[in-house]
Amino acid sequence: MTKESKTKKPDPVSRIVVIGTSAGGLKALKELISQLPKDFPLPILIVRHISPDATGNVILDELNKLNSVKCQHAENGTNLKPGHAFMAPSDHHLLIGENLKMLVTKGAHENRSRPAIDPLFRSAAVAFGTGVIGILLTGYLDDGTSGMKAIKKCGGICIVQDPDEAEYPDMPRNALNNVEVDYCLPISEMGPQLYKIIPQKIKKRKTVPEDILIEAEIAERVLSDLSSVNKLGEQVPFNCPGCGGVLWKVGKDSDLRYRCHTGHAYTAAFLLAEQTHQIEETMWTALRMFEERKNLLTEMARGEKGVGSKSALERAEKSQVHIDRIRDILKTADIDSDNDMPT
Repeated sequence: MTKESKTKKPDPVSRIVVIGTSAGGLKALKELISQLPKDFPLPILIVRHISPDATGNVILDELNKLNSVKCQHAENGTNLKPGHAFMAPSDHHLLIGENLKMLVTKGAHENRSRPAIDPLFRSAAVAFGTGVIGILLTGYLDDGTSGMKAIKKCGGICIVQDPDEAEYPDMPRNALNNVEVDYCLPISEMGPQLYKIIPQKIKKRKTVPEDILIEAEIAERVLSDLSSVNKLGEQVPFNCPGCGGVLWKVGKDSDLRYRCHTGHAYTAAFLLAEQTHQIEETMWTALRMFEERKNLLTEMARGEKGVGSKSALERAEKSQVHIDRIRDILKTADIDSDNDMPT
């Protein structure tokens, strides 16, 4: 081996695979990763929605049993490596930063999740452009759709799991309804398709649209940025469920999303789900307070005599009316809490 070959730097990474999944994701990831051997020529970044109190080690242990690409948690500032799959740690976003190094950050939640799929996809689209291959698998609601749009606008390739085989078809179906994806496949065909794509010449990079660049920078900098979010849309009379701040409307129609200046972001579906969750929490609090009020008034009525006793008892009965109404709403109204945070 010559001195020159010893000191030669590895070829720079020009293509990358990014994968997003949520509910049902472990089974889907195992099927996909099992098709990618140890010498798979591209680095892989994975976001799977996971609750903040879970470590994610169970997922990695299961993936590493497959004797395929090496799977590990992403670490901030480390290089991308072909033949390695890096998964976002719980309660952290995974992004691609300067010099194509991984960024693991505690940025604001997007779509009620951290890690979230859209920030990774958006970041990869900015960093790699036409060299991105984005894969969206099973999950609830529509995280990943905006990120898929960013990949497509930057010239990358979009692959979506066939919703008919997905354990939870919402995420793949929303992407198909809103993005002109390149391939809609069962997972069993994704590995062979990747090997068809890899030898293809990477197309000339496109200019990154300003809105995608701004949103990627907001996620990367982890700071309030009022001037940047002002460029993305207009203020609307809604409060951010994450911090209580004002929201800006970004996009329209099927691409309708909302952002606050501190970085929280929601698709319309996730914003509605979060509002619904907060309404339910508020009603349970109101129910508890009315029950405590009724109990206190009942105790007062027992200890009083005459007019005061009758007044306390009447007020307790009125509280019971409110209690019954709130219970009826909680039991019958369209209040659900789609919480896409599998452990």
